[in-house]
Amino acid sequence: MQRKGSAVWQGGLKDGKGTISTESGVLKQTQYSFSTRFENGVGTNPEELLAAAHAGCFTMALSAQLGNAGMTASKLETTATISLEKLPDGFAITKSYLELVAHVPGADKAKFDTAVKNAETGCPVSKLFKAEISVSARLVS
Repeated sequence: MQRKGSAVWQGGLKDGKGTISTESGVLKQTQYSFSTRFENGVGTNPEELLAAAHAGCFTMALSAQLGNAGMTASKLETTATISLEKLPDGFAITKSYLELVAHVPGADKAKFDTAVKNAETGCPVSKLFKAEISVSARLVS
């Protein structure tokens, strides 16, 4: 399976602008620029897209892990926060923090915790990152 995304950039780093598109069309010439990445301009940026991808991947992986443990969530809500830091050798994504609120009726807490850990390390986006990944999981009855 392969998925495609594309980017077009015009101009210099700080005064230029670009667009990001996805093969599915969900993003179609979506604006990004220096100000959307390093300030608070209108548009998206690669880190925001990575955060959404990590949240989505982790949440689906957790649903599978819960199913393997005999549990079904009524709702899983995950927010990912990506840290982009300036290091001596340039900018790097150094962390992805996942905050989870899980509604799992009748959940066994130990099995839930194991499922969360397995999803954290097993989702394909987690495997892609060479960054610290941490999860704060709250199980709601």
